Amino acid sequence: MIIRWLNEAMSVTVFIQGRNGVTRWQPSKRWLLLPIILMATGTGIYQYSTERFANQQAKVDENKQLRQQQKQQVVELKTATETQLTTLVVHVAKMQAKITRLEALGQQVAQNNLLDDQFDFSTEVGIGGLSEIGNGVELSQLIDEMNELASRIDNNNVQLSLLETVASNLHIDEERFISGRPIDKGWLSSSYGLRNDPFNGRRTMHKGIDFAGKEGTDVTATAAGVVTWSGRMSGYGELVEIDHGNGLRTRYGHNKSLSVNVGDVVAKGDKIASMGSTGRSTGPHVHYEVLRGKQQIDPQKYVYRKAS
Repeated sequence: MIIRWLNEAMSVTVFIQGRNGVTRWQPSKRWLLLPIILMATGTGIYQYSTERFANQQAKVDENKQLRQQQKQQVVELKTATETQLTTLVVHVAKMQAKITRLEALGQQVAQNNLLDDQFDFSTEVGIGGLSEIGNGVELSQLIDEMNELASRIDNNNVQLSLLETVASNLHIDEERFISGRPIDKGWLSSSYGLRNDPFNGRRTMHKGIDFAGKEGTDVTATAAGVVTWSGRMSGYGELVEIDHGNGLRTRYGHNKSLSVNVGDVVAKGDKIASMGSTGRSTGPHVHYEVLRGKQQIDPQKYVYRKAS
């Protein structure tokens, strides 16, 4: 085959040698454009394939990087979870130790108040209700232990609250129990009953007992109660009166100064006044009375009886 280019006419003549001789073929311009079109198409396909491959490779690299990041996040999450579990285990151990001490303390308080037969801190409070427990893993076991600790805390709180109420009532009863002297230092200078009046010598009824001592000595409440009088009263001078409930009151007279006001709640042994000689008195002392209802009774049996 012989190809001859005719530049002037921009044409191509093809001579084909065959058995029958030479055949002359001159293609049209469309045939001449075909190779160019094929080359352009091939170039375009190659560029498209190259870009597509590059894009796919970029996506693969991006996915690899994303998986690597996810793997790192999983490792960090696992590490953080293990750290948190370790912290929780330590926290649970501390809670168990504290609860053990709390139970021991509650039991000791119950024994001290002679209530150990009523309060058992080693057993659960009676409660009911159905619950389902699934297959345990380490975390769920830890959660179960924490729930058990919370239940023990609730149990202890209930029992301690009841114990506090009972002990408080016992303490109140003990505090309201009138006993002892209204002073720490001093002596009995006049008993309850008939005596010769120190001012006129006549035989009169002394409706309390007198404790003499040094001026300014503390005068204390012989039982807990509420102050119903704090001020001057005829004959008594500066007087404090305390209501102890159950119809019982005590009076403390001839004080130099008063330390409480009406409405104050005082405990057994609280200072309520300072010893003096106000009112109808011959010297520093405290005139002490016990009243049942409106009637004075002999305080001596309360002074010398043992505290409850």
